[in-house]
Amino acid sequence: MKKYIAECVGTFVLTFMGCGTAMFLGCGDPAGVVGTAIAFGLAVVAMAYTIGEISGCHINPAITFGVALSGRMSWKDACGYWVAQVIGAIIAGAVLYGIASVVAAPDQTGALGSNGVANAGGVGGAFLVEVIATFIFVLVVLGTTDAKVGAGKPAGLAIGLTLILIHLMCINLTGTSVNPARSIGPAIFAGGDALKDLWVFLCAPLVGGACAALVWKCMVPKEK
Repeated sequence: MKKYIAECVGTFVLTFMGCGTAMFLGCGDPAGVVGTAIAFGLAVVAMAYTIGEISGCHINPAITFGVALSGRMSWKDACGYWVAQVIGAIIAGAVLYGIASVVAAPDQTGALGSNGVANAGGVGGAFLVEVIATFIFVLVVLGTTDAKVGAGKPAGLAIGLTLILIHLMCINLTGTSVNPARSIGPAIFAGGDALKDLWVFLCAPLVGGACAALVWKCMVPKEK
């Protein structure tokens, strides 16, 4: 149970801090893009060193999917992680909605930091962007945390920096999901197009995570 609670808390922190930064800092200029990217990355680093020894700090259903496909965890645990992650993100979405309703500062994104497909040229472009970005992200996670060839304690830093890099590339295309839970939380309360296009940000990251698991399985050496 402790690992599920850790995943819930970790996903809450990621969604709250990342989407909250996007909301109140904005992503309409380079400074806002960089600031939001750093916020998401730092949230991952902080949680990696806080709950990493408890749950592995997936805080992302796509990572959990990749880890389960790689045989590093049971599907029973994976389902528990998914439930915990979504609950944490929904709580974060609710808190962000409540904050946006009472503070004077406007929500610069207009949708609680949720994701969108318009800037990527529609559903097809957004799907492709998210598959590729999630593939890269989950591949880094699988590689840096591998028991035989992984990075050990510095893995959390490498993963957080990779997430910053991915956000710098993708924020102005899709708002950067690479994480179905992070997309679900804000979209539920934002409604409209964010909710209508949510399926893209559920399916594409899972496809990317599955591809990463397959590629890593082909790459990882038998012995260190």
